[in-house]
Amino acid sequence: MANRRKEAAGVEEDEAKNADMEDEEGDDGNRRQLRHHYRELMQSMQNNREDMLSSRSNKLTETLEVANKLFEGVSRAREAALDAQFLVLASNLGKEKANQLHADMTVFDPTSFAEDLLSFMGLNRLENPDSDSDDEGFARGFLPSDAWEKLGTEADKYFKRTTTFHYMLGSFKTEPPVARPRIERQRKNKVEETRAMPAQLKKMEESHQEATEKEVERILGFLQEYFNQDPDAPISFFDFVIDPKSFSRTVENIFHVSFIIRDGFARIKLDSDKLPIIEPIPQNGSERIDKDNQPRYQNVVSLSHQEWMDIVKTFEITEPMIPPPS
Repeated sequence: MANRRKEAAGVEEDEAKNADMEDEEGDDGNRRQLRHHYRELMQSMQNNREDMLSSRSNKLTETLEVANKLFEGVSRAREAALDAQFLVLASNLGKEKANQLHADMTVFDPTSFAEDLLSFMGLNRLENPDSDSDDEGFARGFLPSDAWEKLGTEADKYFKRTTTFHYMLGSFKTEPPVARPRIERQRKNKVEETRAMPAQLKKMEESHQEATEKEVERILGFLQEYFNQDPDAPISFFDFVIDPKSFSRTVENIFHVSFIIRDGFARIKLDSDKLPIIEPIPQNGSERIDKDNQPRYQNVVSLSHQEWMDIVKTFEITEPMIPPPS
């Protein structure tokens, strides 16, 4: 009995070994077939490289789908290495295909648009037999009579219509207004138009002008007197016109000095510290200025009350160089 059991056990072991060998042989056969498919797939990609890189072909996508199905049967490192090799080849092809794509695919091509437009309008490509000129029609052809009407009808679909409105007070009439008769007015005598200025107002204007001229002459006298005392010492413009006790007198002094400079009796220039100085101009020497031919320059001087106080404090002005009129 013991011998029979041993023989039976030995038979079962042999059958199991045979079954494992058959499974291994079958598994090896499937793996060999899988490797064969991978090699064929890579060989096909290399042979059909141009077709794979074409933007109008989906050959690369179809090849990747086939590789995905093959990968389902991969279980060993050898087949996985082939799959990785295939992916490297496919990724390189995909990169080249992407580089061939143009970023300006949506650029408007006027020539192509014109051809499509003429085709839509029904351009007859045959030469017009009734015309002897080579410039007749478009592209040696002619358009039918309703070509533009057809184009307008098609373009009308893509434009939004504005809502119509009505005038609450009726329609707007574009008729020109009725010309009114021109009334000719009698021209008055020029002598009558020239009205005499009231005597009182005229007298006030003359007296004010005389007072201004006298004040200008008085200030010019002070300027010449200070200059003659020490011709080498420049006279500061601020020291001359600023009255530390009266802001209004300071403004009047600047106003009157402007007439002296305008008439060429004095001039203003900058010293070494870039500060304005004033000096009279001799009227009988070589430095005399021609009042009629000299260039005129105008400048607007603004002086606020705070600026006046700052100048008095900075230049330490205690007494005015131009005393007020008596």
